[in-house]
Amino acid sequence: MDTPTRKFKSWFERTRSHRLTTTFALLATLSAGILVGSVITGGVSGKEQAPDSSDAKPLTIPAAKTLSNGFSQIAKQVGPAVVNINTESLPKQLDNRRGRRGPQRGTPGDDDDQQNDMQDFFNRFFGNPGGGDDGDGMMGAERRALGSGFIVDPRGYIITNNHVVDKADKIYVRLSTDPNNGPDSEGRPAKIIGTDKDTDIAVIKIESDKPLPTIKLGNSDGAQVGDWVLAIGSPFGLSQTVSAGIVSAKNRSIDEPSPSGISQSQFQRFIQTDAAINPGNSGGPLVNMDGEVIGMNTAIYTQSMGSQGVGFAMPSNIIANVYNMLIGPEHKVVRGSIGISFQSSTSSAVGRIYGFKNGIIVSTVTPNGGAAKAGIKPGDVIVSIDGRQIKDGDDLVNDISGRKVGSTVKLGYLRDGKQGTADVTIGDRAKTYADLMGDNGDDDNSPQESDAGQTKLGITVAAIPASVAQKTGISRGVIVMSVRPGSFADEIGLGKGAIITEINKKAVTDEASYRSIVSGLKSKDDVVFVIHSPLRKDSGNSYVGGTLP
Repeated sequence: MDTPTRKFKSWFERTRSHRLTTTFALLATLSAGILVGSVITGGVSGKEQAPDSSDAKPLTIPAAKTLSNGFSQIAKQVGPAVVNINTESLPKQLDNRRGRRGPQRGTPGDDDDQQNDMQDFFNRFFGNPGGGDDGDGMMGAERRALGSGFIVDPRGYIITNNHVVDKADKIYVRLSTDPNNGPDSEGRPAKIIGTDKDTDIAVIKIESDKPLPTIKLGNSDGAQVGDWVLAIGSPFGLSQTVSAGIVSAKNRSIDEPSPSGISQSQFQRFIQTDAAINPGNSGGPLVNMDGEVIGMNTAIYTQSMGSQGVGFAMPSNIIANVYNMLIGPEHKVVRGSIGISFQSSTSSAVGRIYGFKNGIIVSTVTPNGGAAKAGIKPGDVIVSIDGRQIKDGDDLVNDISGRKVGSTVKLGYLRDGKQGTADVTIGDRAKTYADLMGDNGDDDNSPQESDAGQTKLGITVAAIPASVAQKTGISRGVIVMSVRPGSFADEIGLGKGAIITEINKKAVTDEASYRSIVSGLKSKDDVVFVIHSPLRKDSGNSYVGGTLP
């Protein structure tokens, strides 16, 4: 007796046979029709008569002419100064040679800790995702990130985004004027001069035996909503791409909230444009109709990793101020602070109840900061700086951050409806922010940064905090607070957070002994550090060293 499978097979074979018979019959019918048609039109070997085109006129190419718009002229003018940037991150352990955790982002600028719901809203520009952890503490194969930049000094100084070069082991720059500037060309090696994460700005440098083409910097305050602008860069690796649009808005904020609730982008107020910007444009210039840079392409609003007509550029006036500090002797940005936090925006009802129209209400006051020492308290309403009325929190931050650390400012404030003034000393924002975040301990044990060794070694150090001493069991030595990119310490792998207990077999017990040893170091000296991990007890000695340049 047939099983269901056999019955199905039998039915399938009969159906298949029927289909084949029908198909062959159809093909035979078509063939006969074709044959009959061929006979009717004169036979299979004959050719159809060509149509008469004797009345057609040949096309002629007109003389080239320059159109009225100046887009092409601007592109030719600024194009040679716009560069393509490739970065390379080599396979490494998570605890790599530089004493820091390996890249945690698919591409520089894509922070995994803050992706999730923000990914569709705020995407940095890169075309090449990188490898992740392979499970053995090693990162995947080397990866290349793609971005843009522009030359502002004929000696080879280039401005780009920090997220373009962040975490890169190697940086290469291709110029459109180079003899071999194709996609297979690696380009010229570049080194980092300085970076500023707060504004996402970086300065890099390439060597050249002759002056390089440069681009002019414009005044971004002069840009108006509706002005024509051009975005130039390397979207998707396509170098020297130009797109046109207008300035859509100014002073645009695209805050990415931090876990602490404190804004990480107080200094990021963007020019918004609808000029097409795509992955790879990051770091490229946004230029006005005079061929001047009024912004640097930094971010896009997208749901598809492509341009949707909403791009953001860092204003050129901010770029110029940051650049001037990054090329300075310390290669870092120092901003002023008075040691307070405040709510970025409040309703008009708050102002009516507390009796003010312009100003900000102080939320917290950092202990031992300038405001605390001057008597400012939470709930005070700051309304003026040196007699000038402030508009809002942005106005206050911009004014204070631009002042020199150690200088004094007179604040006008309201307390319980009564006016008062206070002379406040400006502090270093980096340290004040660390205090606000609770990174420092009590007064006696809080680390105090030291400038000793910054010029020679490229690091700042501090006394070991009580919390770290308790965790590691190490109370004598110094802890590395910062490492300047491209410095001697950076090159040998001395990372931020490392505890130094010896230099060249000499014990480092505190900041004074550290300064004494470092002051005796000279160029071409061999320097070896004994360091320990700040994360665990009994980490043992690690040795890093090299020869001072």
